[in-house]
Amino acid sequence: MFRPLGHVASGLAYLATARRQQTSDQLTARQLAWAADRSPLPPGLTLTWFGTAGFRLAYQGTVIWIDPYVTRLSLGALVRRKVVPASNAAVERWIDSADAVLVGHTHFDHALDVPAIARLHDCKVYGSSSLQHLMGLHGLAEQAVVVAPKQDYRVGPFKFHFVPSLHSKLQLGLGIPYSGELTCDHVDELTPQAYKCGQVWGILIEVAGVRFYHQGSCDLIEDEITDKKVDVLLAGISGRRFTPDYFARIIRAVEPKLIVPTHYDNFFRPLEADTKFSFNVNLTGFADEVHAATREVPLQTLEIGVPVGSAS
Repeated sequence: MFRPLGHVASGLAYLATARRQQTSDQLTARQLAWAADRSPLPPGLTLTWFGTAGFRLAYQGTVIWIDPYVTRLSLGALVRRKVVPASNAAVERWIDSADAVLVGHTHFDHALDVPAIARLHDCKVYGSSSLQHLMGLHGLAEQAVVVAPKQDYRVGPFKFHFVPSLHSKLQLGLGIPYSGELTCDHVDELTPQAYKCGQVWGILIEVAGVRFYHQGSCDLIEDEITDKKVDVLLAGISGRRFTPDYFARIIRAVEPKLIVPTHYDNFFRPLEADTKFSFNVNLTGFADEVHAATREVPLQTLEIGVPVGSAS
């Protein structure tokens, strides 16, 4: 991990080589593409990535979403602190069904669309008290479940629980952007900056004999993690450089059989646009970091909107 000036230098170095890094990361993503012959998913279970930390899991007619974000507000809207409501068109296009939504924290790129999804599909959402407050702003507080740490919840064939976690210190390793609880009083105040982080969770999901661990941000509390030998680690990689030895630590903590990197796409671009990579995310370097920590855990990347596994 760098000190603050080191993070600045790393960012400047990226700007000088951004095009080359984008090309390298695109090649790495293709080389690590999901291999069906090595899939841990049993027949009938599908996994789909929807950019950022968003996933769709489907089994036996039940659909669970984790951190779905499809509106994709622009960088200009963020800079101008513009109130951006969920895009109903995007939600209707991408979110075909939902029996539950699980939310790891309430930054806009994890939670902005959750009320619209809950309203459209009349489903429960699970997460923090900040998530419940957000739902209440939309008149949907009764559809929010404020979770208790490590308590099991069930929706159809899915069982899941939430593990206390941390958000990476994206502000040069010194602080978390938009930290604290979501407290605004009206939907008209929901600028991107108003989506405060709230409590951060890792999420353990079990279905059809497969155990997924969703880690949407790059920090952790090792003592809180008791879920060992997970089958698939859905691993956010943006911001990892701000947490000392992050991936060596999370690999030791959950002992995954497979790692699926996520949260590396540029989420200010529309979901249907060609995938570009977030500022200085360095997917190629991430692969090298994991291989330095372990040669025993494979990496596989997903293509946005393309399910893996078999629906039958």
